[in-house]
Amino acid sequence: MISFTRGVPATEAFPVEALAECAASALTTYSSQVLQYGSFRGFDPLREYIAAEYGLASDQVLLSQGALQIVDFIARTLITPGTVVLVEQPSYDRVIKVFRRAGATVVGVPLQEDGMDLAACEEIIRQTHPLMAYVISDFQNPSGTTMSEAKRRGVAALAEQYNLLVVEDSPYRRLRYSGSDIPTIQSMVPNRTIQLSSYSKLLSPGLRVGLALGPQQTMDRIGRTAQDTYITPALLPQATVFEFIARGLLPAQIEKLHNLYRPRLSELLAALDAEMGVLATWAIPQGGFFVGVTLRKDVKAETLISRALQEGLQLTNGRDFFADGRGDTFVRLPFCALTTEEIDEGVRALARVVLSL
Repeated sequence: MISFTRGVPATEAFPVEALAECAASALTTYSSQVLQYGSFRGFDPLREYIAAEYGLASDQVLLSQGALQIVDFIARTLITPGTVVLVEQPSYDRVIKVFRRAGATVVGVPLQEDGMDLAACEEIIRQTHPLMAYVISDFQNPSGTTMSEAKRRGVAALAEQYNLLVVEDSPYRRLRYSGSDIPTIQSMVPNRTIQLSSYSKLLSPGLRVGLALGPQQTMDRIGRTAQDTYITPALLPQATVFEFIARGLLPAQIEKLHNLYRPRLSELLAALDAEMGVLATWAIPQGGFFVGVTLRKDVKAETLISRALQEGLQLTNGRDFFADGRGDTFVRLPFCALTTEEIDEGVRALARVVLSL
């Protein structure tokens, strides 16, 4: 069975020996901190490192058990029933669920190859008066698209004009395999942006180290929700990440990931060109974990998923990525945890399924 479902790292990407050494060192060096109750904001040395990187005060940085938990804190802190939240369409399915669980009305803004449709976004803002917009600027999950600098500046301008909070999720930003970095929305309008990231895709999702940075008053409110949730986060994984960074190991790890994942993305794009060229359309990502495919054929997601299983292929329901539920013809293809052989066979199987429907 070939799985085109979860966007997980390759197990061979984990720096096991280095993490073991860093964990042991962190436990010895910081035992009085990591084995005790600590600050709800997270392990101080890692927060201070991140704050210095962004030119912020350390209390503007919150660490938690993965970035998705911080999304939950944001939702529980800021959203009341009926609050309107904008998301790209398609967008990360789990975030849509978190916002809805908090009572939000989630509205999708059409996504183009260079980011959300700003004209449509402004019209929706005028009609619905949203509190916030959630965007994934770099190598978007699930489409693989990257928002252009012009559109990032457009989002920043809309945030200023309409008093909009932007939640900019950046878990894949350092996994760029081609092209040049684009400034973040956070760097353009820091007073209206909460930026999220994590070390899940760079080191290990099992460590559960996510981060958020933003305006002091907003981070204080979100931090109180974190404090009321767990009193103190898991500090040993955060200290382990700090040790890894302090030893200067992160640049080589990121280069290792680039060298591992870049050929897999190239293989997936080549297989799509060969097998799916007349069956679907897709954007060409410059990094990240996903390629989002839109089928040219009108199908139902359940039929597609069921037929794919008969071909030895696991797919995610495309409707989950769409706030309006219209994603029947959308297929997210994660590639990082698959070999090139699995990618080739998986795309061939997908083509057979689509042709059979």
